[in-house]
Amino acid sequence: MDGVNDLEPYLETFDAESGYLNWASFGPLSPAVRAEAQADAELLGTGRRGGIDLVSSRIGEARELLAAMLGVAGDEVTLQPSTTYGLMQALFGVSGELLVAPHEFPALTVTARRAADARGLLRVHDLPDGPVTPDAVRAALTDETTAVALSLVDYRTGYLADLGAVRDVIGDRLLIVDAIQAFGVVEADWTAADVVCGNGYKWLRAGRGTGFAWFSDRARERIEPILSGVSGMDGDLSSVGVPAPVGTAAAYTVSPADPLAAARLATALREIQAAGVAAIAAQLRERARDVMTLADRYGVPVLTDRERHAGIVALAPEPAEAGHLAAALANHGVTATARGGTIRLSPHIGTGADTFVLLGDALAEASAGRMSLEAATSGTTDVVVSGS
Repeated sequence: MDGVNDLEPYLETFDAESGYLNWASFGPLSPAVRAEAQADAELLGTGRRGGIDLVSSRIGEARELLAAMLGVAGDEVTLQPSTTYGLMQALFGVSGELLVAPHEFPALTVTARRAADARGLLRVHDLPDGPVTPDAVRAALTDETTAVALSLVDYRTGYLADLGAVRDVIGDRLLIVDAIQAFGVVEADWTAADVVCGNGYKWLRAGRGTGFAWFSDRARERIEPILSGVSGMDGDLSSVGVPAPVGTAAAYTVSPADPLAAARLATALREIQAAGVAAIAAQLRERARDVMTLADRYGVPVLTDRERHAGIVALAPEPAEAGHLAAALANHGVTATARGGTIRLSPHIGTGADTFVLLGDALAEASAGRMSLEAATSGTTDVVVSGS
């Protein structure tokens, strides 16, 4: 769901320190989320029934806001402690053959292997290394394949998968999506999937504990609610024996949701809804292109696909230069993620010009160091480096 919106009020809510380019790792909480958390904590501190009920109502509010953004019914959405909890609910209940890329974030790969080991009803088949494209999925499909699991946005490279095209390739097999690097900042037809799991502690700026999952009709028909707990039972505390799981998506929950986490999530979702996902997505792609432009200026190879990307930009310096680049970023106050020889930079739409100045200075320093090394190696002593 997307409305007509003015981005300016949303942009004004960004108050993270200059140099923060690590939104793919953690999203500093928005002012509104921080205020909501403090207010609700005070309400729960009184012990008054009215205050407790008011905070508890945020659970339903968060579910309805999620359903609106996903374009689905409210009773198909559950709140979860994290993305991984939602994926566990899905993967532990799947049988047959699951396709998943071995380079996916462990929320997918580890959960898949644990599910396979625990029940013996699931077999994990690896997709080839590289982007999860429709062609790669098509080549890996077998007659035994019952489900495909993928991240809509690759946490390492920022590659944006084509959800609709993957759906076309797999037919009526289950499509399970980790949306943590995409939800709220990428326009997508979420109903092309069968299960969508995410968390609000990155791009939504809602803090940890704000996970969620959506289970389509097809998912609920085929995924057994193995981990269903007290909040997903068809009965109440007065029931005798162990009630069966309910017929809604609530069957894929273990215990009641945390109302404080739900309040933070609902507040963040209202901000996203007011700004509009389409407008946010367009601006975020511009910020990512700004990072790529600076990397090009200073000769740092960009690993991220320049056409299919969201907000993550992965740089791939030469192995000998990766450590120097990471140090230069740190020296200039740029917060990023260095992993496996790559540097991951992830701006948000509120990332300001001051941060790009710091990034440019850091890249200039790394470039100067590289040129000095090349000059020393070649025996040249006259080296001129332009400023940022």
